[in-house]
Amino acid sequence: MNRSSLLLLSLLLLAPATVLAQQTAERSAAYAVETGDRWLDAQLQDIKHYAERYPDAFLDEVSRYANVPRGYVSALFTTHGWQAGDIYFACFWAKASGQTCRDSVRAFSQDPEGGWEAVVTRMPVKPDGAVEQARLYRSVRHAVVASYEHWDRPITLDATLKRQLKR
Repeated sequence: MNRSSLLLLSLLLLAPATVLAQQTAERSAAYAVETGDRWLDAQLQDIKHYAERYPDAFLDEVSRYANVPRGYVSALFTTHGWQAGDIYFACFWAKASGQTCRDSVRAFSQDPEGGWEAVVTRMPVKPDGAVEQARLYRSVRHAVVASYEHWDRPITLDATLKRQLKR
C-alpha cells in the first residue's frame, strides 16, 4: 500500500470519532443540565460555553482540582461527546462524595433518565439523607465559584452562596 493510500485510510478511520465528538449548534442549544439546583444548572450551562471557547483551561481545571487524569477528561470531552457541564458535575460530585469520576460517568451513562438529580440517588455512594445531599451540592457549588476565580470569570452568587462565602 502506498503512502497516500495509507494516509487516506487513516483519515477515514478517524473521521467517525471526529464527527461524533464535534459540538454542533443544535446539540449545544438543546443541552440542559438537570441537577435539581437551578443556580448550579445555570453555571454548568455557562461552563459548557466556556469550555467550547477555552477547552484547555477547562480540561486543566477539572484535571487539577477534581483530581482526574487529564487524558480521561479529554477523552470524555473530545472522543465520547460528553458536555462540559456534565463532565464538571460528574467529576466534582465524585470528589465531594469520595468516589471516582469514572463512577459518576458510569452511573450517568448507564441510566441518564431524570438527569443528575436522579442519577446521584442511584449511585453506589448515595447521599445519606437531605443534610448529606445538601453538603455534597454545597461542595460542588463552591467548586464552581473557585473555578470561576481561577478563570478570572465573573459570577453572580445566589443568596445562599453570598451567606456562605460572605461576599
